[in-house]
Amino acid sequence: MGSTDNVADADEKAVHPVKVPTFEISKTEVTVNQYMACVVAGACTAPNTGDDCNWGKSGRGNHPINCVDWQQAQVFANWAGGRLPTEAEWEYAARSGGRDWKYPWGNEEATCALAVKGGCGHTSTTPVCGLEEGNTSQGLCDMAGNVWEWVQDWYHDSYKDAPNDGSAWVSPPGTHRVVRGGAYRLGAQFVRSAKRGISLPSTRDDDLGFRLAKSVR
Repeated sequence: MGSTDNVADADEKAVHPVKVPTFEISKTEVTVNQYMACVVAGACTAPNTGDDCNWGKSGRGNHPINCVDWQQAQVFANWAGGRLPTEAEWEYAARSGGRDWKYPWGNEEATCALAVKGGCGHTSTTPVCGLEEGNTSQGLCDMAGNVWEWVQDWYHDSYKDAPNDGSAWVSPPGTHRVVRGGAYRLGAQFVRSAKRGISLPSTRDDDLGFRLAKSVR
């Protein structure tokens, strides 16, 4: 876990081994339609609305839900019978099962055919799973780009003392949560599998969503 790439940030170091227990992770980012079912059921609160928020916009049902904060993502995950992935699980999945690759598809640089990223004319999110060439070897979609994704962990500015068992780094608590995957406005260096982002748990940005994970006993 981590990176020694020449564009790697300090918080992606030190590279360290992590033993990730068996888990499941959803193929796609949670969509507007999926989140809507939770709101209709009375279990979830509505996301923010705004120019680039997908909630309430015609034709956005298969786009990733965005403009939801960390707690809203947690509530949906519990309602749906899952949870947010740990940061280690997320990176393992984004690396096509822990491979030493820069991106989900390998080491080929991110292009507009591989990731929903900046420089490709996107002014908003796109429907999930629109770029199959950029999928992981296991078929996971949009692990690079479209929206950043909430994970369980508190943010720390290096991997010193990070768990090596795949669990979430939740002690000591911090002020920001980790987000992963980059987003539609950002360049190739931001959609690398090792790239770490940070966000206040209360943030409801239009380039921030999530996907689900589940432990396998």
